[in-house]
Amino acid sequence: MRVAYFINQYPKVSHSFIRREILALERLGITVQRIALRGLNDVLVDQDDLAELTNTQYILDGGLFKILLAVFKVLFSNPLKFFFAFKLALKMGWRAERPLPYHLIYFAEACQSIIWMKAFGARHVHAHFGSNSTEVVMLAHALGGPPYSFTVHGPEEFDKPQALKLAEKIKQASFVVAISSYGRSQLFRWLDHQFWQKVKVVHCGLEPSFYDIANAEIQPAKLSDTFRLICVGRLCEQKGQLLLLEACRYLKEKGLRFELLLAGDGEMRAEVERMVHAYDLGAEVKITGWISSKEVREAILASNAMVLPSFAEGLPVVLMEAMALRRPVISTYVAGIPELVIPGQNGWLVPAGSVAELSIAIEQLLSTPVQQLMDMGDAAYARVRQRHDIDNEAEKLAVLFRESTNERPR
Repeated sequence: MRVAYFINQYPKVSHSFIRREILALERLGITVQRIALRGLNDVLVDQDDLAELTNTQYILDGGLFKILLAVFKVLFSNPLKFFFAFKLALKMGWRAERPLPYHLIYFAEACQSIIWMKAFGARHVHAHFGSNSTEVVMLAHALGGPPYSFTVHGPEEFDKPQALKLAEKIKQASFVVAISSYGRSQLFRWLDHQFWQKVKVVHCGLEPSFYDIANAEIQPAKLSDTFRLICVGRLCEQKGQLLLLEACRYLKEKGLRFELLLAGDGEMRAEVERMVHAYDLGAEVKITGWISSKEVREAILASNAMVLPSFAEGLPVVLMEAMALRRPVISTYVAGIPELVIPGQNGWLVPAGSVAELSIAIEQLLSTPVQQLMDMGDAAYARVRQRHDIDNEAEKLAVLFRESTNERPR
């Protein structure tokens, strides 16, 4: 079976879960075409991402002339479907998050993508995120392209479902994937009951080699002598790093000893650095900037626990990674996180936005005996292995692809 993947930006440092999904589908015998709007000229640090560059076709790579040429080719090949899809683009641009010219650009991008998908022989196309990438594949379908589906991650789609015309995108799709039960429930809110059966739950997952690393390298001696916390993620408002620094200041004032590694970069880095300086946390807090997947794993292995005090999420892959590496986690009662983290068994959960509760949880973590932390790490590994094996999740997705095309597995 041939399937196309359409992604807004690929490969991307923070989207390793998409790469894992594609490679797992290929292990199942599905041939995957990668189409992205942009990403060709991005700075990448991961060798696996660099390898994906040569496997990806980029719509914006050829410039405006190439896209306009694709528009005229599609117009002359099937004028009726062209104007039907154009009308749909106008509909999507009415009272949308972005003004109408953006949706006309999406229409042009759909024209280019359908030419590539037909040449490839794609029987189905899948997009990630319910924003512009899904609109492009929906318009491509209206132009005569293959049936489509898309994965909703959140929190963006949950913040502005009406502006994104999410209900319309789901109605015309073969199916839509939510990455958690919470995500599925949020989609139900914006759909008539007759469309609920289209919403399927398929988790993001980790590849088998990740669990092999966990089995081979996790030993009690690997735990740091100085209690080290790690927080992995883009430095942005929704990840809660500023709240974490507030908690760190409180813990330092109490005389507690710890280290915190902020692994990542982002638009709030300058503000984070200013707060580290203002709170005199330079000895306790370090910022890595963007690092590769391998470096993230090594940093988690050198830490005692993961802390992710997010305000808004879907279901963070970095929590899965830490748990797969047998590390307990501290996070918040947000979105799909409570479906993965069980307080007292494999971690701690705190109310989002509460410095006091976060400080208490970290203080409890710091006072937990090493053997108990090891037991919690084992429980974390078992939980994530059961729910987030990428080969198992990719098999669920492959079944849905085949059902959408009535194709039998070979």
